[in-house]
Amino acid sequence: MRRVMGLILLASAVPAAAQTKVSEKTPALDFSYRYPAAAARIAPLRRWLEADRARLRTRAAGLAAEDRRDTAKSNFPFHQHDATREWKVVTETPRLLSLSGETYRFTGGAHGNTTLEPLVWDKAKARRVDPRAMFESPAAMQRVFGANWCAWLKGERRRRLGSDPGASDIFPCPPVSDLTVLLGSTDRRAVDRIGLIAGQYVAGSYAEGMYEMTVPVTPAVLAIVRPEWRGAFAAVRPS
Repeated sequence: MRRVMGLILLASAVPAAAQTKVSEKTPALDFSYRYPAAAARIAPLRRWLEADRARLRTRAAGLAAEDRRDTAKSNFPFHQHDATREWKVVTETPRLLSLSGETYRFTGGAHGNTTLEPLVWDKAKARRVDPRAMFESPAAMQRVFGANWCAWLKGERRRRLGSDPGASDIFPCPPVSDLTVLLGSTDRRAVDRIGLIAGQYVAGSYAEGMYEMTVPVTPAVLAIVRPEWRGAFAAVRPS
């Protein structure tokens, strides 16, 4: 079953807007691709998204056609493939547009798989930016986020599983470098929330789904933001 990400804790009050949607259904493939109006208004970003849509469709259609031919030759039943990607606004600030891209793929197996990826657009320089590149290094991110992430994950896995996974568990706490990093904001002025997300199979079994932790930007977090990006972030004031 497809798992839809909420991201409510990260998103600020972004108004709903029309999406650009392309969908196509053939006997071999059910395909759809969506992105929000906020991204469509930025011409170079829109061009990148359209190219990304074409790449995804070409790969998915080719794999579906090949699978359909192979199953026919082997007298096995063919199951229609599914490929969808939807980009949603996490937040938009004067400097950045932060999107999350959820991709679902079913290729005829026991179940489909969902992946999540970030897309941050720097309006000032008209370019895409990897959120990780905004921080000093993977080691710095691990130092600041790692302990809290692993402690939270341990408790959340225990809650979902109903018991402690134990020492024999095959899923150790993944490092921050293995997580999806999303940038969020509560006021749409600066990034003050960061989402750390472990995708399917990253921190647990398929049945466990994804693990999503939202953390505030604190002075310790702000200290590892690269100087050129520090103005786009703001530490949350203690309540």
